[in-house]
Amino acid sequence: MDKNADIIKRIQDNYAQLSKSQKIIAEYIINHYDKAAFMTAAKLGNSINISESTVVRFANTLGYDGYPELQSALQELIKNKLTTVQRLEMTDETDEVSILNNVLKSDIENIKATKEEIDKNSFKEVVDNIFKAKRIYIIGFRSSTAIAEYLGFYLNLILENVILVKPGISDVFEQMLRVNSEDLVIGIGFPRYSKRTLEVMKYAKSQNAKIVAITDSLISPLTEIADEILLAKSNMASFVDSLVAPLSLINALIVSVGIREKDKITDTFEKLENIWNEYGIYLSKNI
Repeated sequence: MDKNADIIKRIQDNYAQLSKSQKIIAEYIINHYDKAAFMTAAKLGNSINISESTVVRFANTLGYDGYPELQSALQELIKNKLTTVQRLEMTDETDEVSILNNVLKSDIENIKATKEEIDKNSFKEVVDNIFKAKRIYIIGFRSSTAIAEYLGFYLNLILENVILVKPGISDVFEQMLRVNSEDLVIGIGFPRYSKRTLEVMKYAKSQNAKIVAITDSLISPLTEIADEILLAKSNMASFVDSLVAPLSLINALIVSVGIREKDKITDTFEKLENIWNEYGIYLSKNI
């Protein structure tokens, strides 16, 4: 069974062979996936008068290793389908200290999961591709704009061929007009995925550019057209998405590129320090 298949499609494909009790579970999930995604097996079972063990067997029947894997698939589903208002309505916590603790705990878990699951060989390959490319285009819109600009800012200090594609007066396709097979395109996208990011990446692919996707999971639409994929966990924190792990991954990418150009960037930063001091860019140490 396809591990990357949408959970709703899995249920539909297997519905005929489910037991009577399992069909009740299936119908509840299809109609209330937004609620089921945050229920334990026991709580889901209690809500429809089905035993916890039946819920677990249901997950196994669909091809999951257990209920936690099914629950993760549900959470992936709602990341892509819930509106911001729906996400906000799902947030019951109101105590500020609890919110602080929960968000920090979630971000820590995201970084740990990213460290454990990221493909190290792909990471090395992406760094190699950065140095092989004639031009490097960085694309990231909506909430991913901040990550794209951060990556572009630092790569521009290290390299001389980085182009940050920005929405604005000049259409993004005009900025990508000359992209070709000698270029590298880094597309950054997290739920809810920007349609324009995907469109621009597809255009670059049609021009035979090398494509890198920095995204959250293998079912992300960005992975379908990518030559290399770097995954960083981005679970929901109420109505916003956690971008802590993606930013940490970007930091690692910047440092890896910088270390390879250590002698060059040492000269660059020495020159920059002189400029910053001369024009008072930063607060004086004496203040």
